[in-house]
Amino acid sequence: MLLLAVIELIHRGDIQQNQIYLSPELIAAFLKLWGELEINRRADIGLPFFHLKSDGFWHFKAKPGFEFVESSANKVKVRSISSLRQTVDYAYLDAELWKLLQQPQSRNQLSLALIDAWFSDKTEQIERSLQINAFGDLQNRLLSTGGRVYEVDQIKNEDEQESIVRDAAFRRTIISIYDRRCAFCGLQVFNNLENVVDGAHIKPFGKFYDDRINNGLSLCKNHHWAFDRFWFTLNDDFTIVVAGTLREDSPHARPIKDFHGDRILLPVREQYRPRPDALQWHRQSFFDKQA
Repeated sequence: MLLLAVIELIHRGDIQQNQIYLSPELIAAFLKLWGELEINRRADIGLPFFHLKSDGFWHFKAKPGFEFVESSANKVKVRSISSLRQTVDYAYLDAELWKLLQQPQSRNQLSLALIDAWFSDKTEQIERSLQINAFGDLQNRLLSTGGRVYEVDQIKNEDEQESIVRDAAFRRTIISIYDRRCAFCGLQVFNNLENVVDGAHIKPFGKFYDDRINNGLSLCKNHHWAFDRFWFTLNDDFTIVVAGTLREDSPHARPIKDFHGDRILLPVREQYRPRPDALQWHRQSFFDKQA
């Protein structure tokens, strides 16, 4: 099933190099296929991601200090998603197999062979499911509904895979509506895999479980860190208020304090702009910190 998810992402262009990350897109595709098969046990992408290594065509590129996971003779079982993300940078395929998967006809033949070998009684469902972009559909639902506030029990019962997909969908949606720019300083730097800006919650998710888009801001790493620590906040008219207690030396960039009174960048659609009660909560927390 994991290989079918990988093939789907290659076909869609989400995997363009022979580097297979435990990405939200891959997890979402795997969970979608698992749900289609109606298997009576919990989905766990960590198991095939780790155990495929023993089949000889699936390999690991370890993170520094964890090179032991690259060896097929390794007896240490690293199978949870959090452990795999800590130790493995990415998986990759044998060069010959990767080359074959760049050809649409070969991809289709391999998909059909896998379905026939393992899921012959579900062929129609699997083929239909492979046409659905699970992660993209989740982002589209966020945009159309504006997001949601979760119940505490929903989050407590959420497994690690679901949490990764949900969180990434929120954060990437926020980034997209701000045109991949920091709302504070306007910085925009990204490549196919990474972005210098984050989708940040105004009211912390861990406290309010609020994944509504109007509880989000697109902020670069520095200003996300500063916002979470209440070094600056926002007025209801979206102007910036910077703490007077900052001590700053910024010879090659505009200092944070110089943004005091500036207006942040905003999404074009008003419904996605920061919500007044979220700003009021952050602003009150800011002033409490200054007291």
